[in-house]
Amino acid sequence: MELRGLTNRTASLAPAAGRRIRQAFGVLTAAAVALAGVGPAASPATAQQRSGGPSVIRDTEIENLLRDYAAPVLRAAGLAQQNVRVVVLNDRTFNAFVMDGRHIFINAGALFDAKTPNEIIGVFAHETGHLAGGHLLKLREQLARAQTASIIALLLGAGAAVAGGSNAGAAAIMAPQSAIQRSLLAYVRTQEDAADHAGVKFLNASHQSARGMIELFKRLSNDALFNSRYVDPYLQTHPMPQERVAALEAVARQSPYFDVKDPPALQARHDMMRAKLSGFLDRPDTVARRFPMSDQSMPARYARAIAAYRHADLRNALGQIDSLIQAQPGNAYFHELKGQALLEAGRGAEAVAPLRRAVQLSNNAPLIQVMLAQALIGSNNAATAEEAVGLLNSALAREPTIPEAYDQLAMAYGRKGDLGRADLAAAQAALNRGDLKTARQIAARAKGRLPVGSPPWVRANDITNDKPQSANVRN
Repeated sequence: MELRGLTNRTASLAPAAGRRIRQAFGVLTAAAVALAGVGPAASPATAQQRSGGPSVIRDTEIENLLRDYAAPVLRAAGLAQQNVRVVVLNDRTFNAFVMDGRHIFINAGALFDAKTPNEIIGVFAHETGHLAGGHLLKLREQLARAQTASIIALLLGAGAAVAGGSNAGAAAIMAPQSAIQRSLLAYVRTQEDAADHAGVKFLNASHQSARGMIELFKRLSNDALFNSRYVDPYLQTHPMPQERVAALEAVARQSPYFDVKDPPALQARHDMMRAKLSGFLDRPDTVARRFPMSDQSMPARYARAIAAYRHADLRNALGQIDSLIQAQPGNAYFHELKGQALLEAGRGAEAVAPLRRAVQLSNNAPLIQVMLAQALIGSNNAATAEEAVGLLNSALAREPTIPEAYDQLAMAYGRKGDLGRADLAAAQAALNRGDLKTARQIAARAKGRLPVGSPPWVRANDITNDKPQSANVRN
C-alpha cells in the first residue's frame, strides 16, 4: 500500500510518465521477493478467497508438513520466535514469495511440481534469506529513494518540454526513468543472489542438502531457456537462470551435507501431500491418469478416494476411505476425510464419529475442531451445541481467522438460545469479512442482549465504535 501511494503521487506531475513509473514499480514490487520470476475450512476442498488474488488453501495435514519443512531453516536463520507462517495459494504456477516479515507464500503449483521435500525446503531457505536479510524494508527504502529521483526527473523533463518542445521533453523524461528502472532492477537482482546464498547457509546450518534447490532451479532454467535468449539481462528481476544455477552450485557442492537424502518417512508425507492436492484440485480424468488403478500405493489410493468423493461418487469414496483407515487406523487425516465426505453429503450425524476421532488423533487441530463443531451443530439440539461452542472457542483461541468459524459459533449460540453471544459472533464474522457496517449493526443489537460491562458487551462495544480486535468470543 505504501508503494502504491508513492507512485500515485507521481501521476499528478506527468500522467504518461507516472504510468510508466507505476508499471515499473509494480513489476518490482510483485517480483522482487518472488522465488523464480519464471515460468478449506479444513481441507483443500474449500478455500478462503483472497481479495484480488488466488484463494488460500487451508488444510491441517499440508500445513503441518510445511511447518516441519520450514522450522529448521527458520531456526538456523534466528527467526524461530517470529511465528513465521506458510500460506498455500491455489495457483498452479511454480512460485513462492514473501510480502511481510510474518508469512511465506507458496503456490500449490510448487507443491505439485516439487518431487522431493528437499526441493520445497530449498524454496523456504531462499525465502527465509529474504526475511533474514531485511530485504522488504531495504527495497521500500530503495524505492523511496528512486521515487525522489523520479520526481526530479519528471520536473526536469517537464521543463525541457516547455523549453525545447514535446520530443525533447519526452526524451528528457524517458532517459532518467530508464536509468532509475535499471538501477532498481540491479538492486533486486542483488537481493535475489543474496537470498540464494543465505538459503544455502541456512541449509548447511540445519545439516540439510542444497541439492533440491539446485535441481529445482535447473528445471526452472530449462523451462526459461528459450525465452531467456531474447531478453535483456539488465531488465530482469532475477539473475539469468544459467548464471544463477552455476553460482549456487559452486557454493552448494562445498557443503558436507550436499548428498544428504530426505528421510523416507518425510518423502512419504510429501507424496501424500501431492496426492491430496491432486485429488482435491484436479479433474477426475486427470487424477485417473496420474494415479491409475494399477497403482496401489497409499498416495494413489488417497488421491482416488478424494476424487471419488469430490465428484459425487460417495458410496465408492467411502469404501476407499474405509480401506485407507483399515490400513492406517492412526492416520487422523483419513478419519477427517471420511467425516468431511459425510458432512458435505448432508449426513452430519454420521460425520461426528470420524471427525471426533480425527480431532483426537490430530491433537485437537483447530481446523478439524471447526469441522466437528459444524457436524454437531447440524444435529440441532442444545447438548451438541454446547460441545460445539467449546470446540469453536478452543479453535479460535489458536486460530482467530479460521474461515466461517464465527458463523458456526453464531449458530451454536443460537441453538443454545444465547442470542447475545450469537449476535456478537455474527458481528465478528461480518467484521472478518470486511463488512464493518453490518458488524456494527449486529454488535449494537448484541449490546442490548448482553450484561452491561461484561467482556462480551465490551467486545461488542468495541465493534460498534470501530475498534476491531483479533480476540475471539469466549465463554
